[in-house]
Amino acid sequence: MVIASIYTLSASLIWGVNTLFLLDAGLDIFGVFVANAVFTGAMVIFEVPTGIVADTSGRRTSFLLSTVVLCLATLGYVGVSLVGGGLFWFCVMSVFLGLGFTFYSGAVEAWLVDALQSTHFTGELENVFARAGMITNALMLIGTVSGGLLGNVDLAIPYVGRALLLAMVFGWGYLHMHDIGYTPRALTLSAVPAEVGKVARESITFGWQQQPVRLIMIVTFIHGLYGIWGFYATQPYFLDLLGQPDAIWVAGVVAALVSTTMIASNWLLNRYISLFRSRTTILIAASAILTASTIGVGVVDSFWLAVPLFLLGTLAFGIFMPVKQGYLHRLIPSAQRATVISFDAMLGSGGGVVGQSGLGYLARQQNIAAGFVVGGATTVLAIPFLLILRRLNNPADHIKANGDLPLPAIPEGMIAKDP
Repeated sequence: MVIASIYTLSASLIWGVNTLFLLDAGLDIFGVFVANAVFTGAMVIFEVPTGIVADTSGRRTSFLLSTVVLCLATLGYVGVSLVGGGLFWFCVMSVFLGLGFTFYSGAVEAWLVDALQSTHFTGELENVFARAGMITNALMLIGTVSGGLLGNVDLAIPYVGRALLLAMVFGWGYLHMHDIGYTPRALTLSAVPAEVGKVARESITFGWQQQPVRLIMIVTFIHGLYGIWGFYATQPYFLDLLGQPDAIWVAGVVAALVSTTMIASNWLLNRYISLFRSRTTILIAASAILTASTIGVGVVDSFWLAVPLFLLGTLAFGIFMPVKQGYLHRLIPSAQRATVISFDAMLGSGGGVVGQSGLGYLARQQNIAAGFVVGGATTVLAIPFLLILRRLNNPADHIKANGDLPLPAIPEGMIAKDP
């Protein structure tokens, strides 16, 4: 929780002002989302290679690499802005930002779950993720508000602050993070092609070929079509609705409100999850609320209506994510945990590439409101897949008042073979 909190604090310093920073650097709204799409595209490309690092050299090594790469790439963003480098160089830095985040995605989560299993944890994973979510979102609130206030002075300051905090979290991780319940193994350069092949097979064997996992991954892709675009599109959109395009601090406040709703969602889940019998009940309801609220953001033309609707959507998504994580982890063997989680994240990033490019182009040709309507409409496609998931009645769908965390069984006929 300490590691995730400091990491989130550092990352969130720029989340409330990133779109405004790129617009101020000379990009138009389409160029902003091209740069963001390159970032998510890089995440698609690097998810598997960085998953290999986490599943071989260790989750700790992967995390430390994440902080180093992100620190340098964030400073690179500032450098491109100072020299007027334009879209191409922002895209280059976005590639390295994507690389940095993929070293983090899957690795820390896998590290946590393996350590909990090793220490005989008997509670519900959702409670762990929810408590961590409350803490990290509190830090995200601080980070986004601080970033907005610092951005009012100079939009580059939040980026410099992020780099400094990343250096701090590297030091903390180096001293206190150790692989528990997982034994790293050496990875040589000559072994990389074989490992890539092995990871690809395991992603299919333990991920895509399992119907419940496959359905969850399809939902991840569908939500990815809107998610990243929606967060960053609110910055100029809400300022325009308010009629104060220069009030950068408002973007920071809205991002902070997003953090607050995420804290609330994790608190609600942590407190009331035992009232439900099935995880899919929560997933379907949350997905439906996300769809309705997102379309509403694009339909209304009032700042004071659009913001609450957007926050309702983030509340629903904040409930959706820990439940999805808890379901997914109950289906994945430990040895392939980081790999499959990274594969799931890769599909989400793939959706983000398509969504940011398409919705960014639509926003330039028509307006951002149209992007919210279309983006919200795409999320409704997730509900049929969640209904199919519910009908499977998989044991992982059942919520217990005092559950345990068993090692997931390997389905018959799906034993991975070494290359």
